[in-house]
Amino acid sequence: MKRCLFVDDSSVIRMVAKKILSGPGMLVAEAATAREALDICAHEMPEIVIVDHRLPDMDSCQLIARLNALGEENRPVVLLCMCEFDVGLLMRAKRAGAQGYVMKPFTRPQLLEGIRESQVPA
Repeated sequence: MKRCLFVDDSSVIRMVAKKILSGPGMLVAEAATAREALDICAHEMPEIVIVDHRLPDMDSCQLIARLNALGEENRPVVLLCMCEFDVGLLMRAKRAGAQGYVMKPFTRPQLLEGIRESQVPA
């Protein structure tokens, strides 16, 4: 079973994402802040981490870099979640270790396709 962590300060967005992603093949955890996400990942690194581009306590690219540093042996697939397409932000996120992105607001097909496109290993 794959594990996914959805990091967003909006409880509504986290709830929608959890509803979309949860199922027999995926266990979904939530974090409202970058620090909470780092604590969760320090104990058990999920295979997939989706990070909102605006977090209240840390720059999203900094969080992505720190997540990749935590998972030296089994780095997670990291996706950046953006409200509007920003090439500069996406490039910074990719340099930090993100494999792709999803746009908000997302639908079920868009979120699942974003994960598939990031080449999450089976």
